[in-house]
Amino acid sequence: MRILTVLTYYRPYTSGLTIYAERLARALVNRGHEVTVLTSQYDSNLPRTEISHGVRVVRVPVWFRLSKGVIMPTIGLIATREVLNHDVVVLHLPQFDAAGIALRGRLLNKPTVLTYHCDVTLPSGLFNRLANHAVHLMNHMAARFAHRIVTYTQDYADHSPFATRYKHKLTVITPPVELPDIEKEDVVRFQAEHNPNKRSPVIGMAARFATEKGVEILLDALPTVITKYPETLVLYAGQYQDVLGEEGYIQRLSPVVNEYISRGNWKFLDVLTPTQMAAFYPNLDVLVVPSLNSTEAFGLVQIEAMMNGTPSIASALPGVRQPVKMTGMGEVVPIGDSEGLAEALLAIFANPQEYAGDPLEVANRFKPDVTASAYEALFKSLEER
Repeated sequence: MRILTVLTYYRPYTSGLTIYAERLARALVNRGHEVTVLTSQYDSNLPRTEISHGVRVVRVPVWFRLSKGVIMPTIGLIATREVLNHDVVVLHLPQFDAAGIALRGRLLNKPTVLTYHCDVTLPSGLFNRLANHAVHLMNHMAARFAHRIVTYTQDYADHSPFATRYKHKLTVITPPVELPDIEKEDVVRFQAEHNPNKRSPVIGMAARFATEKGVEILLDALPTVITKYPETLVLYAGQYQDVLGEEGYIQRLSPVVNEYISRGNWKFLDVLTPTQMAAFYPNLDVLVVPSLNSTEAFGLVQIEAMMNGTPSIASALPGVRQPVKMTGMGEVVPIGDSEGLAEALLAIFANPQEYAGDPLEVANRFKPDVTASAYEALFKSLEER
């Protein structure tokens, strides 16, 4: 089967959405399918076409950028060619260009599937309100043209203003999660590099430094934790400099973050490779996902942590709370509640054995091949319609 996958950003750009799309594309290739990723050439230094891990990547030149979106004048022409040359179209939303491509899929009688990752909630401001409206409009048009819509969890689908309008098209498929196999020596080396003084407990956060991630909730929880555990260390993995559209947010929180850095309670690790992430999680006592809005729909990093025996603390957002509820490996706290986060951190530090769970069962449940198999079954059902 020839599968066309379309999304605005793809590797090397790093986000939960791009990681999901990459894992799914590779897993489908491993199952014998031909996969093309159609995406933006958001960095002019990236090649227009390449083969990456068996996946053909086609990048469309970007004319200019609007906040986190991109304007690509030639996307329609290239998309038409690619839809014609493929059997199935998979669109990852939110995506401004999705409506036009979904329409091509419908008109050309190609089974078209939307994977809906999250609702769009940009920061306040007139421009962002207009951008929100435009993306919502395009998402809804794409949904009408598409044959099926995939969501991560029923929980998120039941609470998403977007997904609840298309219940008759919804299919729930668990997201793909994997990490490279590493040796114990890799974990030890990671600690030697990033926590040489063996400060403890260690709190991890793995995300872009972005408004919706709730970094300030963790910052506000730290004084309570540090009072009891002065040697607490936060290891922050993810992009924290030059994050698109987040300059004001970073500037606002920098004074507090820098104070914790000076005290030795906070360290930025920047974007880590998959191998480094595999060494990151075993060096944590807990991972936190204090996200604030429905831009976060699950939190794949929670499963990655749990696969390594590390519990998670998640905000009670629909979808985001599900990894903890599904595994028992962690705590769920009210959205935006720094005191609740501090209490959950102290509870896990006091009784870590209560949150051990079954890492192997978690890993098996979320294997990329399991996700790819479910998509494959969905494609076949659409071909037979």
